[in-house]
Amino acid sequence: MRNNGEPAPRVESVHRALVLLKLISEEGSLSVTEAAQAVDIHPATAQRLLMTLVGDDFARQGEKRRYFPGPALLRPAENTASLKERVRPFLERLYEQCGETVHLATLIGTEVHHPDCLEATQPLRFGSRVGIRVPAHVTSEGKSMLADLPWEEVEARYSVALLGRLGHTLHVDLGELREELERTRERGYATNFEESEPGIAAFAVSLGRIDGQHGALSIAMPIARYSDDLGDSMTEYLTTIRADAREALHSA
Repeated sequence: MRNNGEPAPRVESVHRALVLLKLISEEGSLSVTEAAQAVDIHPATAQRLLMTLVGDDFARQGEKRRYFPGPALLRPAENTASLKERVRPFLERLYEQCGETVHLATLIGTEVHHPDCLEATQPLRFGSRVGIRVPAHVTSEGKSMLADLPWEEVEARYSVALLGRLGHTLHVDLGELREELERTRERGYATNFEESEPGIAAFAVSLGRIDGQHGALSIAMPIARYSDDLGDSMTEYLTTIRADAREALHSA
């Protein structure tokens, strides 16, 4: 920040290189064409940025001119405690309070992964999604984490995903997504009413980055059991536990 409180000017070349670095890490690999489209630059400029990352060991060039994470990017973090282990006490507390299915989710590229879950015991319940990947923009968890990011980064992630390289076809209106993320920031939590699949009502809050991973907590239930009063209770549980988790996990 400047002394007058205004943000310092951004160095665009550095910003673009960092965006490409995140995409390589999260998507697994990147081509020159995909890189150019992601940050809206000429392919020749994209290749120079990628080769700079290669020169500093943050990327490596593989077959078919694709760029993969390099040795510097793959070095393990100093803190070896996993996100799952550190967040588990807060997940258990959330489950005790709500009695519904709760998940820990992470954001990788434009997908949500589910490393941990506690499943409700009612006969009519939302099941575990551990091991299942879901497009981020249709889930409460994904929207809560995307809302943490600058729009330019969200747009860059989807620019790559919309090329169809990820093995599935995305149907997303970026204008509508931007509006939804703005609403999520204003509310402080994200919702999913039958967007990811029929019969679901879900709420989520982002925990921010923990040990290099972006995490979120969610509550999901059958929409047949949902009511506005119940929804208010769920969001209160989530926002309270988020505050405690962020204080504990980010200060550790």
